[in-house]
Amino acid sequence: MSSPSASPAAERFPNGPFTRYMIGEGISMTGTWMQGMALGWVMTEVVVRDGLQSYEGLLQAAPHLASGLVMLALFRLGGAYADRHDKRFILQVCQLAQIGFALAIGKLVAHGALHTWHLIVAAALLGVSSSFEMPAAAAIVPELVAKENVAKAISVDRAVFHATRLVGPAAAGYLVGRYGAEWAFYLNAASFVALMIALATLPRRPQGTAEEEQKRQGGAGEGFRHVRQDKPSLAMVALLATNTLFVFPVIIVLLPLYAKNDLHASPQQMGLLMLCSGAGSVSGSLLIMALRPSLRRLAILTGMVLACGALVSLSQANGLVWAGASLVCLAVGVSTLVGLANTIVQERSPAELRGRVSAVAGLSFFGFLPFAAIIMGWMTDLFKLRNVLLGSSICYAVIGFLVMLTVGSKVTGERETAE
Repeated sequence: MSSPSASPAAERFPNGPFTRYMIGEGISMTGTWMQGMALGWVMTEVVVRDGLQSYEGLLQAAPHLASGLVMLALFRLGGAYADRHDKRFILQVCQLAQIGFALAIGKLVAHGALHTWHLIVAAALLGVSSSFEMPAAAAIVPELVAKENVAKAISVDRAVFHATRLVGPAAAGYLVGRYGAEWAFYLNAASFVALMIALATLPRRPQGTAEEEQKRQGGAGEGFRHVRQDKPSLAMVALLATNTLFVFPVIIVLLPLYAKNDLHASPQQMGLLMLCSGAGSVSGSLLIMALRPSLRRLAILTGMVLACGALVSLSQANGLVWAGASLVCLAVGVSTLVGLANTIVQERSPAELRGRVSAVAGLSFFGFLPFAAIIMGWMTDLFKLRNVLLGSSICYAVIGFLVMLTVGSKVTGERETAE
């Protein structure tokens, strides 16, 4: 693996290790999206079977709360481990754990023995694994390429992540409708093997200077300190948190309810709606790859406007085509904003702090998502989902633009580099 400081002549992009990792991650993430779609659909059925329809919105968010609370408690430890230890080994252990979770849930689904509490417990255990996986996965990508290619690598990583949303949910919709939901879980378990093989082929991280290696042993709070002191990073983390509070619960948690109860969609149609969201996300990621650094702030503001308008449109949609088009626009706006925010945070992060800074950025998503999801689920039970969508768009617009007015102006048009 090339040193992070290698010159453009010393390394072509993409290189072998990065390509192998992206292939493994792509296969694994396809399985993860399959399981995610199947899980949301299964939860709607399990809630009815358990006689808990009155709390459907709340219970749809309950697994996310269980997972998020665990991650909130462990994310600092996970970030510190990612900086101090071999990221490849951390990721391989996490893949093994997730294989076990997927097989266990799949077997319960196949035997009709799955209940709401099973999903909540499994989500909490998955939260333990994710606390270590997420910082390591975010921090390993910049290590696989030269420093000048970090922005490209992150954009490709996000594009692969979102491209799998085109395949995973649609495949899950077909599997759930034709063979049963358990096959989405079984195939997800198998997909982790591809990433484990890719990880086994990656070279070790190059040794840093004595000062860098000493800083890797520092406390978990160093990531917080860096973000707090670096205004562009702070602005981007604030924007990530704003998206988590008002947009991601719609895409990740409430979409199965919206599809089933408001649009009366089948599992296959639900998969197509998620495919629309994935198509928009891929488009946003490709846009970032072609974007000039001087246009970053304008692109973030444009993404915000597009996402707000899409939420309003989604709240009024009365058919699959309308809803699908709204989801495409929502995903383009959100993926552009989130992708740029993550890129800026990673570019400004010192190599020896990247795991801990990634944990802080991850906290703005996984730490806030469970609370946002449970509140939105509860509000959906009280005020109906369409009204919640409209309210989310208003809150997102007001808070998002306030963030850009107060700290977002620190993000200049020039490419951000660590100071």
